[in-house]
Amino acid sequence: MIHLKLFFNKYICGINEKNIAMKRTDIATLGEFGLIKELTKNFVPLSSTIRSVGDDCAIITPAEGKKMLITTDFLVEGVHFDLSYTPLKHLGYKSVVVNLSDIYAMNGTPEHITVSVAISNRFSVEALAELYEGIELACQRYGIDLVGGDTTTSLKGLIISVTAIGSVAPEKAVCRNTAKVGDLVCVSGNLGAAYLGLQILMREKAVFEEDPNMQPELNENSEYLIRRILKPEARKDIIDFLSSQNILPHAMIDISDGLSSELFHICSQSNVGVVIEEEKIPIDVDTYNQAMQFQMDPTIPALNGGEDYELLFTMNKKHEQAIIDSGIDISIVGRVTEPSEGIKIKTRSGNLFDLQAQGWVSF
Repeated sequence: MIHLKLFFNKYICGINEKNIAMKRTDIATLGEFGLIKELTKNFVPLSSTIRSVGDDCAIITPAEGKKMLITTDFLVEGVHFDLSYTPLKHLGYKSVVVNLSDIYAMNGTPEHITVSVAISNRFSVEALAELYEGIELACQRYGIDLVGGDTTTSLKGLIISVTAIGSVAPEKAVCRNTAKVGDLVCVSGNLGAAYLGLQILMREKAVFEEDPNMQPELNENSEYLIRRILKPEARKDIIDFLSSQNILPHAMIDISDGLSSELFHICSQSNVGVVIEEEKIPIDVDTYNQAMQFQMDPTIPALNGGEDYELLFTMNKKHEQAIIDSGIDISIVGRVTEPSEGIKIKTRSGNLFDLQAQGWVSF
């Protein structure tokens, strides 16, 4: 067993944590424009950006012959993240990735982001610099530009809004409303890990709050699960693979709210039904073992946990062998049916039940 802080520094996510000096610089000493300049000084524009941070608007070069994709997300302290167990650098990284995942879910290429933050006076310049280090790391990892944003005051807590801008060839765009009866239902990666990672962090926070003199402890085997909640990755590799195989999904969505909820989105918008097989839902061994420790059926977090940021898509059955032969981490979990057949799950015992959408609800 190891202490929580050491766990973050040593194991989580491949982000090298540096020791932040105890110096604290009040944001008011820099002012808004000085703060923006300080936070964005290390961002180097790519070739598609003519003018980025520092003007009234960014100037970018649209990709010739392609359509623009735009998506935006809020991350609100106390709703989407808890800073008692979320390092700011990881939060910055994640705030970018969750938006890029939406671009990939449209079969597009992300190219630019804007980042706006609302901050209370409890945050220092050094704290925000740590947040922006994570943002910069995500930009480098995925080859995108930070081209603008805004900063303002929050009466309490931290609010982050990221807008991602990308492009896609018109004939390659994939929406949620074009699944076809007979399609295979596919999922990238594995599901449920992020939810269980969150449960571990919440448990350890509760232990600490009950006795502040007792440092929470974590098992090193929890590394993967905690990494999945604190530093998810967008599945660019899956989009690249599908393109290399000339596989164009009929419908696609990223799994941010839980597999069950995302299936309902596709079925509702495409006017189709679906049946998925419980035994084919991809669950990592660490997820399975942790669910067992929590006395939980591992299928429950896999169906309803959310924040996995994997891709759920439907495709023509003719591509099935190409997926199998590739060895890539794509699981074929079911098939698209007539709308009259409903949205079903086939259990390991062979019984069919109506699937319930029990993922994240915003309100």
